[in-house]
Amino acid sequence: MGALSDYNKSLQIKLKSLGSEHLDVCKSYHNVGLVYQNQGKHDEALKEYNKSLKIKLTQLGDNHPSIADTYSNIGLVYDRQGKYDDALSMYNKSLKIRQTQLGDNHPSIATTYNNIGLVYHHQGKYDDALSMYNKSLKIRQTQLGDNHPSIATTYHNIASVYDNQGKYDDALSMYNKSLKINQTQLGDNHPSIATTYHNIASVYDNQGKYDDALSMYNKSLKIKLTQLGDNHPSIADTYNNIANVYHRQGKYDDALSMYNKSL
Repeated sequence: MGALSDYNKSLQIKLKSLGSEHLDVCKSYHNVGLVYQNQGKHDEALKEYNKSLKIKLTQLGDNHPSIADTYSNIGLVYDRQGKYDDALSMYNKSLKIRQTQLGDNHPSIATTYNNIGLVYHHQGKYDDALSMYNKSLKIRQTQLGDNHPSIATTYHNIASVYDNQGKYDDALSMYNKSLKINQTQLGDNHPSIATTYHNIASVYDNQGKYDDALSMYNKSLKIKLTQLGDNHPSIADTYNNIANVYHRQGKYDDALSMYNKSL
């Protein structure tokens, strides 16, 4: 709310001093939209992004990289709304501009492929998702090397698809590749490490390897408690998942204890 207040104050000053069609006004609309997006206020975010887009199209033309960025942001909002076809339309508009302006192998092209992959993933179109993720991975490896955090993110996304397909060994292989990079780049106690431990635990749980699952969930929990404190929503999720494992093991008292912590 503090960010929104300050961005709106800035916007009013810019509108008075620069007029409604200035690119600095466009930036303010974008920033306000981003805050709404982070708040989960999707309709408000779209309204601001479209105000920004209208100015950019007028001032910069149809094919400026900044237009691609706005299409991408609008695509993300549509994805979060579950409007997947609209999201794909926006991401493909963004992709077309970026390929024209930046070529086929720029890191931002990889990001767009990754985002398209996420939409397909959410639609349950797993083969299409894997195709996009692998296109993204190929560019990122070429441009950024094998150990960049964005490579870890791509491995993580590929692993999630394999998990959803029931290809658990492949999922574990990808999660462990992601984990290795993140440990090297971010250290052992970064929240991203906790997320990967959590997801590895979920795969073990799906395989019925309950002790392995508990070990990974507890590694995740230890990092989260250190980094996020005792009362973060993510801590509640981990307690809940630990409880689910205890429940499946028939350890009902332990399960109740964890469910109550989560609650």
